[in-house]
Amino acid sequence: MGDKAHTHPGAAGRATAADHPTSVRNVVLVGHSGSGKTTLVEALALTAGAVNRAGRVEDGGCVSDYDDMEHRQQRSVQLSLVPVEWDGIKINLLDTPGYADFVGELRAGLRAADAALFVVSASDGVDGTTRMLWEECAAVGMPRAIVITHLEAARADFEEMTRICAEAFGGDDPDAVLPLYLPLHGPPAPDGHAPVTGLVGLLSRKLFDYASGERVASEPGDAELPQLDEARSMLIEGIISESEDETLMERYLGGEQVDVKTLIEDLERAVARGVFFPVLAAAPATEGARQGLGTVELLDLITRGFPTPLERAAPRVTTPEGAGRELRMCDPEESLVAEVVKTSSDPYVGRISMVRVFSGTLRADQTVHVSGHGLSDRGHEDHDVDERIGALSTPFGKQQRPVTHVIAGDLACVAKLTRAETGDTLSAKEDPLLMAPWQMPDPLLPLAIEAHSKPDEDKLSQGLARLVAEDPTMRLEHNQDTHQVVLWCLGEAHADVALERLRSRYGVQVDVVPHRVSLRETFGDRAAGRGRHVKQSGGHGQYAICEIEVEPLPGGSGIEFVDKVVGGAVPRQFIPSVEKGVRTQAAKGVAAGHPLIDVRITLLDGKAHSVDSSDAAFQTAGALALREAAAEARIHLLEPVAEVSVLVGDDYVGAVMSDLSGRRGKVLGTEQTSGGRTLIRAEVPEIEIGRYAVDLRSLSHGTARFDRRYARHEPMPAQVADRMREEVRAAS
Repeated sequence: MGDKAHTHPGAAGRATAADHPTSVRNVVLVGHSGSGKTTLVEALALTAGAVNRAGRVEDGGCVSDYDDMEHRQQRSVQLSLVPVEWDGIKINLLDTPGYADFVGELRAGLRAADAALFVVSASDGVDGTTRMLWEECAAVGMPRAIVITHLEAARADFEEMTRICAEAFGGDDPDAVLPLYLPLHGPPAPDGHAPVTGLVGLLSRKLFDYASGERVASEPGDAELPQLDEARSMLIEGIISESEDETLMERYLGGEQVDVKTLIEDLERAVARGVFFPVLAAAPATEGARQGLGTVELLDLITRGFPTPLERAAPRVTTPEGAGRELRMCDPEESLVAEVVKTSSDPYVGRISMVRVFSGTLRADQTVHVSGHGLSDRGHEDHDVDERIGALSTPFGKQQRPVTHVIAGDLACVAKLTRAETGDTLSAKEDPLLMAPWQMPDPLLPLAIEAHSKPDEDKLSQGLARLVAEDPTMRLEHNQDTHQVVLWCLGEAHADVALERLRSRYGVQVDVVPHRVSLRETFGDRAAGRGRHVKQSGGHGQYAICEIEVEPLPGGSGIEFVDKVVGGAVPRQFIPSVEKGVRTQAAKGVAAGHPLIDVRITLLDGKAHSVDSSDAAFQTAGALALREAAAEARIHLLEPVAEVSVLVGDDYVGAVMSDLSGRRGKVLGTEQTSGGRTLIRAEVPEIEIGRYAVDLRSLSHGTARFDRRYARHEPMPAQVADRMREEVRAAS
């Protein structure tokens, strides 16, 4: 992490299979959309010699945002794996989308990685979502470093941005967030902005000039020394304060000079332990250059400071039945445990599964056990099947470079696993195991869809099944009440990508229709009805008469049927027929076509015929009686109410509570939580929160999140109910 010259590329872009977990580093790049993650990945690939020019592999394709959809949307929408080699270490760079709608891809990257690079734009700063993500990584002890990009922006200030990062990420210990290098500025441009042309290493006390397109080391001049010495002293104190050698600080304060080798070793240990978070600067290579500014320093940090897979605490492993299992995780000789962290489709290869191997060795052509449990609430059935591994490969842009095996700690792609879904566990056929799935956000934006044509209808079911198998942050619902197919997404961009994938990958064209909530009906007061079904037109006739009384019940009571017939007016064998008839009619609704609930239906009297009465006749009579009672009563329309919990920064509490009230919500209470956030609990009609996932993000600038669950149905206000009935009449 210091003074290597690195005058030649580290790898030639070939497919590599690591030979030991210590020679692997798995790094995920995170940050808000537009911070420069993808550009940084391509700059690192160029410096490592994996591409022939900025962001391009030998066939001219991009290494990260290579999907046609990403080109059209001009942003990353999926997790990408870019393996490079540096100083004999294989680095798996995991590029994640920065837009909130694709947080599922981000969490998959966090699951697959052992350390994180937080990419922060010098022109945009640190947003609330990035702060929250930092806290999530801190909670699990993931090592992190910060990379400041866009230093070429007119008002970019590395020192000020470092201070902002220390304030945002340092918490109680801002001295744990310090730069390892300071930018070296060239002559000012006509607009007065001095471009960054190099870096000054604080520990090595050397200057690294990138102005020529390659890193050239030299000694700093007198002009750089004062600034260098002040920042160097702060860095040394920050490193020593996190040192495992408790005597080092005392010796340093006593005037003892600590040699650079000791400082670098302590720095590397502190970074790997996740207690010190270095700040670096990076910029892409200029046209014709072989190295981007800061990319060598960053690759050195990754290989020397970030932990190996051996140092990661692995997720819990059980048998498919739930019994605990102890394994020497990240041992290539142990039983196989691998996880599908991403599933995608290739028009030529078919389904491709990106896997992280946690234990054992995955080999081409072996048979493995595929186990998926714990996602049944999202439309993923639990499954345990055996499948044969096809070709193994490492991805590089659109290319798939074959490998023969993948050891514990490494990542690779498996082709044509027909049953495996994102989050599934691959294990040895003779020793099936299961890893606990990682936490994923609930999709809360409903997208109601219909097939555009009959051919689309035939392909829709299979296309949706594949879509949900690839992306566990989507949930598929076949609503039995509204008869709608609903795809639950994380946001509008997530929904747009889903529709595009249905069209382009699976050849299914769909139409988006208004989403309907599951309304109910109930009686507002007591009413009576008489059902008369009498027909005599030759042959066997039909004869059934029944009289009922209907009264409302408290919410949640359902439908209660009571028999009060005396004297055998309705024969015993036909009373269940009457009940079946009224229940069938109740399910269809009595006013606006919504199911009837929370009523007691009492059968009081009736008449039968010795020959013409039948089960079917009394079912019909029961239904007619309920309809007649409804025609004479006030029918209330009931709407579903959800319990909503919103976790929001204190600055936005007032705005969120006001917005909830405007949605006819009832705020039940608030609770202060850590990190300057408040938990708001409220009850809100579901019809008012169909787009709340989008609206809340806008209201809180992306810093709030919420969850919801069904509470009950309750009467809809008269004016809202009238509007709903008008809409139904207009639609019919």
